Amino acid sequence: MDVGVADDHSPEATISRWKFSVSRQYQHMLDKTTPHVLRRWIGCLVVAAVYVLRVYLVQGFYIVSYALGIYILNLLIGFLSPQVDPEIHDGPTLPTRGSDEFRPFVRRLPEFKFWYSITKAFCIAFVMTFFSAFDVPVFWPILLFYWVVLFTLTMRRQISHMIKYKYVPFSFGKQRYDGKRAPAESTSPIAD
Repeated sequence: MDVGVADDHSPEATISRWKFSVSRQYQHMLDKTTPHVLRRWIGCLVVAAVYVLRVYLVQGFYIVSYALGIYILNLLIGFLSPQVDPEIHDGPTLPTRGSDEFRPFVRRLPEFKFWYSITKAFCIAFVMTFFSAFDVPVFWPILLFYWVVLFTLTMRRQISHMIKYKYVPFSFGKQRYDGKRAPAESTSPIAD
Protein backbone atom coordinates (compact mmCIF):
# COMPACT_ATOMS: atom_id res chain seq x y z
CA MET A 1 0.00 0.00 0.00
CA ASP A 2 1.39 3.37 -1.02
CA VAL A 3 1.78 5.97 1.77
CA GLY A 4 0.97 8.91 -0.56
CA VAL A 5 -2.42 7.41 -1.47
CA ALA A 6 -3.34 6.84 2.19
CA ASP A 7 -2.55 10.46 3.05
CA ASP A 8 -4.68 11.69 0.13
CA HIS A 9 -7.85 10.23 1.69
CA SER A 10 -7.15 11.24 5.28
CA PRO A 11 -9.64 13.51 7.06
CA GLU A 12 -7.00 16.26 7.35
CA ALA A 13 -6.43 16.27 3.57
CA THR A 14 -10.17 16.35 2.91
CA ILE A 15 -10.67 19.27 5.30
CA SER A 16 -7.69 21.08 3.81
CA ARG A 17 -9.07 20.69 0.27
CA TRP A 18 -12.51 21.86 1.42
CA LYS A 19 -11.05 24.95 3.16
CA PHE A 20 -9.00 25.78 0.07
CA SER A 21 -12.07 25.45 -2.16
CA VAL A 22 -14.21 27.64 0.10
CA SER A 23 -11.51 30.31 0.43
CA ARG A 24 -11.00 30.35 -3.34
CA GLN A 25 -14.74 30.81 -3.97
CA TYR A 26 -14.90 33.54 -1.31
CA GLN A 27 -11.93 35.36 -2.87
CA HIS A 28 -13.55 35.06 -6.31
CA MET A 29 -16.72 36.65 -4.92
CA LEU A 30 -14.68 39.49 -3.38
CA ASP A 31 -12.82 40.02 -6.66
CA LYS A 32 -16.11 40.34 -8.52
CA THR A 33 -17.27 43.11 -6.14
CA THR A 34 -14.11 45.21 -6.57
CA PRO A 35 -15.31 47.46 -9.44
CA HIS A 36 -18.74 48.09 -7.87
CA VAL A 37 -17.73 50.78 -5.35
CA LEU A 38 -21.14 52.41 -4.84
CA ARG A 39 -22.94 49.07 -4.45
CA ARG A 40 -20.33 47.86 -1.95
CA TRP A 41 -20.72 50.97 0.21
CA ILE A 42 -24.52 50.79 0.03
CA GLY A 43 -24.26 47.18 1.25
CA CYS A 44 -21.97 48.33 4.05
CA LEU A 45 -24.50 50.98 5.07
CA VAL A 46 -27.24 48.34 5.12
CA VAL A 47 -25.11 46.10 7.36
CA ALA A 48 -24.37 49.10 9.63
CA ALA A 49 -28.07 50.00 9.79
CA VAL A 50 -28.96 46.42 10.78
CA TYR A 51 -26.33 46.57 13.54
CA VAL A 52 -27.56 49.95 14.82
CA LEU A 53 -31.16 48.68 14.78
CA ARG A 54 -30.10 45.57 16.74
CA VAL A 55 -28.29 47.65 19.38
CA TYR A 56 -31.25 50.05 19.61
CA LEU A 57 -33.79 47.26 20.05
CA VAL A 58 -31.70 45.35 22.60
CA GLN A 59 -30.72 48.56 24.46
CA GLY A 60 -27.26 47.24 25.26
CA PHE A 61 -23.85 46.24 23.93
CA TYR A 62 -22.51 49.79 24.22
CA ILE A 63 -18.97 48.56 24.89
CA VAL A 64 -19.10 46.62 21.62
CA SER A 65 -20.32 49.74 19.83
CA TYR A 66 -17.60 51.85 21.43
CA ALA A 67 -14.90 49.36 20.40
CA LEU A 68 -16.38 49.29 16.90
CA GLY A 69 -16.25 53.09 16.76
CA ILE A 70 -12.60 53.16 17.86
CA TYR A 71 -11.73 50.52 15.26
CA ILE A 72 -13.51 52.45 12.48
CA LEU A 73 -11.70 55.63 13.55
CA ASN A 74 -8.39 53.78 13.30
CA LEU A 75 -9.32 52.56 9.81
CA LEU A 76 -10.34 56.08 8.79
CA ILE A 77 -6.95 57.45 9.82
CA GLY A 78 -5.24 54.79 7.70
CA PHE A 79 -7.54 55.62 4.78
CA LEU A 80 -6.78 59.35 4.98
CA SER A 81 -3.02 58.96 5.50
CA PRO A 82 -0.42 58.68 2.76
CA GLN A 83 1.44 55.41 2.42
CA VAL A 84 4.76 57.19 3.00
CA ASP A 85 4.51 59.66 5.89
CA PRO A 86 6.50 62.81 5.03
CA GLU A 87 7.30 63.43 8.71
CA ILE A 88 9.11 60.12 9.09
CA HIS A 89 10.42 59.24 5.64
CA ASP A 90 13.42 61.10 4.18
CA GLY A 91 12.95 59.85 0.61
CA PRO A 92 10.61 61.26 -2.04
CA THR A 93 7.77 63.23 -0.51
CA LEU A 94 4.45 64.59 -1.59
CA PRO A 95 4.71 67.64 -3.88
CA THR A 96 4.48 70.91 -1.93
CA ARG A 97 4.65 73.41 -4.82
CA GLY A 98 2.88 73.58 -8.15
CA SER A 99 6.18 73.13 -9.97
CA ASP A 100 6.97 69.86 -8.17
CA GLU A 101 6.60 66.59 -10.02
CA PHE A 102 3.11 65.12 -9.76
CA ARG A 103 2.94 62.07 -7.53
CA PRO A 104 -0.47 60.52 -7.02
CA PHE A 105 -1.76 60.14 -3.49
CA VAL A 106 -1.25 56.54 -2.40
CA ARG A 107 -3.22 55.60 0.70
CA ARG A 108 -1.83 53.63 3.60
CA LEU A 109 -5.12 51.69 3.58
CA PRO A 110 -6.68 51.24 0.10
CA GLU A 111 -10.40 51.86 -0.39
CA PHE A 112 -11.28 48.18 -0.92
CA LYS A 113 -9.52 47.07 2.27
CA PHE A 114 -11.14 50.00 4.11
CA TRP A 115 -14.60 48.88 2.97
CA TYR A 116 -13.88 45.21 3.62
CA SER A 117 -12.56 45.86 7.14
CA ILE A 118 -15.51 48.07 8.10
CA THR A 119 -18.06 45.61 6.75
CA LYS A 120 -16.37 42.69 8.48
CA ALA A 121 -16.21 44.67 11.75
CA PHE A 122 -19.94 45.42 11.63
CA CYS A 123 -20.69 41.74 10.95
CA ILE A 124 -18.51 40.60 13.86
CA ALA A 125 -20.06 43.21 16.17
CA PHE A 126 -23.54 42.08 15.09
CA VAL A 127 -22.72 38.46 15.98
CA MET A 128 -21.33 39.62 19.34
CA THR A 129 -24.73 41.13 20.20
CA PHE A 130 -26.13 37.60 20.52
CA PHE A 131 -23.82 36.73 23.43
CA SER A 132 -24.69 38.24 26.80
CA ALA A 133 -21.04 38.10 27.93
CA PHE A 134 -20.34 41.15 25.74
CA ASP A 135 -23.21 43.18 27.22
CA VAL A 136 -21.25 44.97 29.94
CA PRO A 137 -23.41 47.51 31.77
CA VAL A 138 -22.00 51.02 31.26
CA PHE A 139 -23.30 54.56 31.20
CA TRP A 140 -23.33 55.01 27.43
CA PRO A 141 -23.42 58.86 27.27
CA ILE A 142 -19.90 58.96 28.76
CA LEU A 143 -18.63 56.54 26.11
CA LEU A 144 -20.31 58.57 23.38
CA PHE A 145 -18.83 61.82 24.71
CA TYR A 146 -15.37 60.30 24.97
CA TRP A 147 -15.59 58.94 21.42
CA VAL A 148 -16.69 62.32 20.03
CA VAL A 149 -13.78 64.05 21.80
CA LEU A 150 -11.36 61.41 20.52
CA PHE A 151 -12.74 61.72 16.98
CA THR A 152 -12.50 65.53 17.06
CA LEU A 153 -8.92 65.58 18.34
CA THR A 154 -7.79 62.88 15.92
CA MET A 155 -9.41 64.52 12.90
CA ARG A 156 -7.99 67.92 13.87
CA ARG A 157 -4.51 66.40 13.95
CA GLN A 158 -5.07 64.60 10.63
CA ILE A 159 -6.41 67.71 8.90
CA SER A 160 -3.50 69.82 10.16
CA HIS A 161 -1.13 67.12 8.80
CA MET A 162 -2.93 67.31 5.44
CA ILE A 163 -2.62 71.11 5.38
CA LYS A 164 1.03 71.07 6.43
CA TYR A 165 2.08 68.63 3.69
CA LYS A 166 -0.49 69.86 1.15
CA TYR A 167 -2.21 66.66 0.17
CA VAL A 168 -5.84 65.82 -0.43
CA PRO A 169 -6.75 62.15 0.04
CA PHE A 170 -9.72 62.35 -2.33
CA SER A 171 -9.85 62.66 -6.08
CA PHE A 172 -12.97 63.58 -7.94
CA GLY A 173 -12.38 61.96 -11.27
CA LYS A 174 -9.70 62.43 -13.88
CA GLN A 175 -8.46 65.97 -14.37
CA ARG A 176 -8.95 67.11 -17.95
CA TYR A 177 -6.94 69.59 -19.91
CA ASP A 178 -9.28 70.52 -22.73
CA GLY A 179 -7.78 73.85 -23.72
CA LYS A 180 -10.00 75.85 -26.05
CA ARG A 181 -13.24 74.30 -27.07
CA ALA A 182 -14.39 74.37 -30.66
CA PRO A 183 -17.46 76.56 -31.24
CA ALA A 184 -20.70 74.65 -31.40
CA GLU A 185 -21.96 74.19 -34.95
CA SER A 186 -25.51 75.14 -35.72
CA THR A 187 -27.92 72.35 -36.31
CA SER A 188 -30.12 74.25 -38.78
CA PRO A 189 -30.46 72.61 -42.20
CA ILE A 190 -28.59 74.23 -45.08
CA ALA A 191 -30.78 75.36 -47.97
CA ASP A 192 -29.97 73.99 -51.43
